[in-house]
Amino acid sequence: MESMDQNHDTDINEDHSLNLSLTLGTPPSSRLFPSYPNRNSCPKPQSIPQLYPWATTRRATLHTLHHILSLNLTTITDNFRCRRCDSIKPVMYNILEKYNEVINYIIINRDIMFNRAPPEWLSPRLPDCHICGGAGSMRPVIAVKKRHINWLFLLLGQTLGCCNLDQLKYFCKHSKNHRTGSKSHVLYLTYLCLCNQLDPSFPSF
Repeated sequence: MESMDQNHDTDINEDHSLNLSLTLGTPPSSRLFPSYPNRNSCPKPQSIPQLYPWATTRRATLHTLHHILSLNLTTITDNFRCRRCDSIKPVMYNILEKYNEVINYIIINRDIMFNRAPPEWLSPRLPDCHICGGAGSMRPVIAVKKRHINWLFLLLGQTLGCCNLDQLKYFCKHSKNHRTGSKSHVLYLTYLCLCNQLDPSFPSF
């Protein structure tokens, strides 16, 4: 008799545990996976440290050519890196000479561009490596952080095509330009906008 009572008590305890389990249920998913604030929800400041004397403190914005030359800046130097042997070579451009080359090219060819970058801009001709001799293997070193990109150097060397689409869209975003479409279209806008920043009288569209 005592054994039957114990078994009965055990059954009651098991039923009670089952009822508790069913009553409590599964905790809400929000408790299992708490939400955290979105890091991208905070707007980035428009003002950044001045990285180059020819750049302003606004993202993707250059000083005018007149201002740059008034600082006695006549040349610009940055690095190229070989894709094969990883060797580095500094390259120097004369600012005024190279700017005139870009402007003259646009003036001559703009009517046949149809708002698209020409093949020479999309796949710029690159120098051979001075160490391993790799043909066209030297590419401009482009900063990983987009705000650190040396836009003037890439413009003057007509090597903006070495940027990927995301980098070009970054430039167009911060220069208040339309940034959708193919790389050819966004690259075209980048060239014209940079020329307009250097010379505000130059039409950017």
